[in-house]
Amino acid sequence: KIPTPVWHEHDGGPYIGTGCLVAMKDPDSGWINYGCYRVQSHEPNVASVMMSPGKHGLIIMRKYHERGEPCPVAVVAGMHPVLVMLGGIEIPYGKNELEAAGGILGEPIEVINMPKTGLPVPANAEIAFEGLIHPDDRIKEGPLGEWTGYYASGSDLEPAIRIDTLMYRDDPILVGAIPAVPPNDNTFYFGSYRCGAVWNQLEAAGIPGVQGVWTHEAGGSRFMLVISIKTLYGGHSKQAAMVASHCHAGAYNNRWTIVVDDDIDPTNFSDVVWAMCTRCDPRDQVDIIHGGWSSALDPMCYDTETDRRNSRVIIDACIPFRRKKTFPVIARSSKALDDRLREKWAKDLPKGF
Repeated sequence: KIPTPVWHEHDGGPYIGTGCLVAMKDPDSGWINYGCYRVQSHEPNVASVMMSPGKHGLIIMRKYHERGEPCPVAVVAGMHPVLVMLGGIEIPYGKNELEAAGGILGEPIEVINMPKTGLPVPANAEIAFEGLIHPDDRIKEGPLGEWTGYYASGSDLEPAIRIDTLMYRDDPILVGAIPAVPPNDNTFYFGSYRCGAVWNQLEAAGIPGVQGVWTHEAGGSRFMLVISIKTLYGGHSKQAAMVASHCHAGAYNNRWTIVVDDDIDPTNFSDVVWAMCTRCDPRDQVDIIHGGWSSALDPMCYDTETDRRNSRVIIDACIPFRRKKTFPVIARSSKALDDRLREKWAKDLPKGF
């Protein structure tokens, strides 16, 4: 009854879940996780869900299956954009995405419990359905054009959702967050959140002097991280890079982590490349780390079907600490000179110059 689009030319079928929430309850702690995973429509009472290794939904599902039990699941499609955004980013394990959304919106998220599983879903959602994922019950899924810009994961057997209940509003609106060659629907909110999350986790790890963090949309807001710091000691910049590339918010599908000085705007790609070209000596300021957390969505991942890994590059594009006092002066006018020129020529300069 609900038309579901085929979002890309070569998709393997219609996907009701692109901008969605998939709810599961941890059988040990009772914690409920809401993740944004792709959900394909198959038959009136069958859907599939694709979850990358390391994602919270897959961890929870495996807990049920290791006990020989089916995993209860609810899928929500069509809701406030904040909920979609929080479902697709690295909220810490054990934390509830709806509670985080309530904090952002300044009021609690009203929920109802689904009749079969009891899983709470947003009461004002457009569409919600629930069911069970049984052990070893898999169905051919994909491909789907993804946020990396490729049909990288291809078609494979993924967990089947046997649907018991479908609920929807009158004339429901299906919301999609369409993954594609970046920048795309996903990369805008991925990047905005990840910057703050990586910054928080750097400081929580004891890294001082962080001035800014940015994830460039051209890398899907995941493949490339740039951190600006005020270096305070030898090894400080490399320490920051190592932590950023493997902290929870920065690790998934990371490939390039670049650290720049505090005079470089991490959001300005030209500034970042200038720092890489003039302040980085590859002899000791570039490192390659193998075995990072990846997924089938990464076209360059390696290892087994159930253990996706990648290699990543750490680039220290800061002026070497031992040369900070002797490094060549930047060929740029000082702020004091700029201020004097503005004052002298204020009547001739454009407003706000």
